[in-house]
Amino acid sequence: MNTVRDLIRQSKTLTGPFPEFPINEAPGLPHELFLEWFQTAIDHAIPEPHSVALSTIDENGAPDARVLIIKDVDQDGWYFASSSLSKKGKQIEFNPNVALTFYWPGVGRQVRIRGKAIKMDIDQSANDFLKRGMMARAIALLEKQSSVLKDQLEFEEALAEGIKRIKQKPDLVSPSWVLYRVMAKEVEFWQADEERKHIRLKYTLEHNMWLRELLWP
Repeated sequence: MNTVRDLIRQSKTLTGPFPEFPINEAPGLPHELFLEWFQTAIDHAIPEPHSVALSTIDENGAPDARVLIIKDVDQDGWYFASSSLSKKGKQIEFNPNVALTFYWPGVGRQVRIRGKAIKMDIDQSANDFLKRGMMARAIALLEKQSSVLKDQLEFEEALAEGIKRIKQKPDLVSPSWVLYRVMAKEVEFWQADEERKHIRLKYTLEHNMWLRELLWP
């Protein structure tokens, strides 16, 4: 009988079939190719394609990572939001160098982004906050993300108070809420191949120009 540990090794990967990646047709700007790939992920019904792993560095130089939601993408970068009082917010304040990793297994595609997280202005951050659902806003207003929770009742009581505050003042915004833009320096697109002949295309920003180069699998 196989154990769970046996199944880890035996689990199949990269079974395909996968979309083609005509590298000679890749656009000159990485965000344009990203948006093309994102649309492909949507077309293939990939669940939550906007989910991304954000990696940061803490004050001891140790890496940290978590999955969150990307809010927007344009020629200036990739956008996400968080409380500046959260662990990731404090880590970004200490060291703004971050990495984003998207993985869409159904199409065998991964996008890796390295760059710097920059705070957007107060109005942009407030606008992002007010677009969140009531429950998400109420939880953010607690300003206690990653703090030790005594028990679930403590959370439920605080949440009820947060919801009450929003109902009384619908335009209430958390003062710690920040919309961040990741200004990319490197963006790598990885296309899986069933025979492991993967394709890797890397964009690197040099002197305000994006250079492209193929990498060995």
